[in-house]
Amino acid sequence: MINAAILTVVILCGGLLIWPRLANSTAWRATITPLASIIGSGFLVLGPILDTSYGGYAPLVMVGLCVVAYLFGSAIRFNIAEIDRRATPSPVVALLETSASVVLAFAFIISVAYYLNLFGSFGVSLTDVNDAFHANLLTTAVFLLILFTGLTRGFLALERLEQVSVGLKLSIIAGLVFGLAVHFGQQASGGGLMFDPPRITGWAGVTLMAGLIVTVQGFETSRYLGATYDAEMRIRSMRRAQWISAGIYCLYIFLLTYAFETDADAFDETTIISLMQAVAPVLPLLLVLAALSAQFSAAIADTSGSGGLIAEVSKGVVTEKRAYIILVGAGIMMTWTANLFEIISYASRAFALYYALQCGIAALRANERKRYGATAFFFSLAILGVAITLFGTQVE
Repeated sequence: MINAAILTVVILCGGLLIWPRLANSTAWRATITPLASIIGSGFLVLGPILDTSYGGYAPLVMVGLCVVAYLFGSAIRFNIAEIDRRATPSPVVALLETSASVVLAFAFIISVAYYLNLFGSFGVSLTDVNDAFHANLLTTAVFLLILFTGLTRGFLALERLEQVSVGLKLSIIAGLVFGLAVHFGQQASGGGLMFDPPRITGWAGVTLMAGLIVTVQGFETSRYLGATYDAEMRIRSMRRAQWISAGIYCLYIFLLTYAFETDADAFDETTIISLMQAVAPVLPLLLVLAALSAQFSAAIADTSGSGGLIAEVSKGVVTEKRAYIILVGAGIMMTWTANLFEIISYASRAFALYYALQCGIAALRANERKRYGATAFFFSLAILGVAITLFGTQVE
C-alpha cells in the first residue's frame, strides 16, 4: 500500500513539473536551475550525517546551514544588482572577481569528484559488488566517459539529461518526504520517536558543520545566468530557490532524525538506502535512480562550467579540452586517494572561499556607495567564509 502511495506522489509531482503552465513559466525556469543545484547529491548523504553526528539537534544544525547559505546568497544577490548597474569596477574589485572565478573553477573540479564518487557508491549499493574498490572503478569509468565526450563531441549531446534529471530527482524527493512523513506518523502513534544524544559537540561540531556547506551550495548558479534572465529575475529566483530548498531540507531532516536510530558503526555514504528500506521497499530503488541521474547531470554541468571558466581566466592559454583533462585527472586521483567525506570537506572549503571572495566584493561595492551598514555586514560574512575555509572538517 505504501509503495503505491509513494509512486503516486512521484507521478503526480512529475506531472506537475512538466505541466506546460509551470514548465514554460519564466519565473519557474529561473528558479529550477539553482533549486536543482541546491537539492542535489548532498540531500541523500546529509540526513544520515547530521543524524549520526548531532543526534536530536540535527534539525537545528540544518537550520543553521540554511541560514549561512542564505546569508552568503545575499552577498551574491547584491553583486548581481551592482553588476546590472554597470558600474565600472575598481581595480581591486576586478582582481577579486578574477580570483573568485579561479576559485570557483577549482571548486567545480572538486565538486565533480564529489558527484561522481557519490555516483559510484550509489551505483554499486544494490549489487553484489557493493564495496569501495568497485565503486571507485565505476567512478573512474564515468570520469573517462565524460572526458571522451568532452574531447570528441562536447557536452551538447548530454545537456538534455539535465532537464530530465531535475524533474526525476525532485519527484522522487517528494515521494521520499511523503514516505518519511507516513513513517514518522506511525512511529509517533506507537511511541517510537527518539531523541538521540549528539556524538559530536562543541568546537568539533562547529567545524564539522562548516565542512558540510557544499551540501547546501548551488544557489550561486543564478549569478551566471545573465545571458538568459535579467538581474531582477535572477535575484528573485535565487531567493525563492533558497527558501524552497530550506523548507524541504528542514522537513526532511526533522522527519528522519526522530523516527530513525542511525548506527554510527555501520554508517557510510549510502546509509540512506538501508534506512529507507524500513519505510517502503520501493524507496531504495527510487533513491538510487535519483542519485545516479542527479550526480551524472551535475557532473556534466560542472565539468562544462569549469572548462569554460579555466579557458576564460587563462585567456585561452588552457583550452576547454585541456581543462577537461586536468579536471578528470584530478578527479580520478581524488577518487583513489580520498574517501567521499574528505572530498565533501574539500569541496565545502573551496566553495566557502568563493563565497568569502564574493562577500568581499559586495563589501567593497557597498563601501563605494557609502552604505556602511551593508559594508560591515558583507565584510563579516567574508570573515565567516575564510573561517569555514580554514577550519571546516570532514565526517569521521
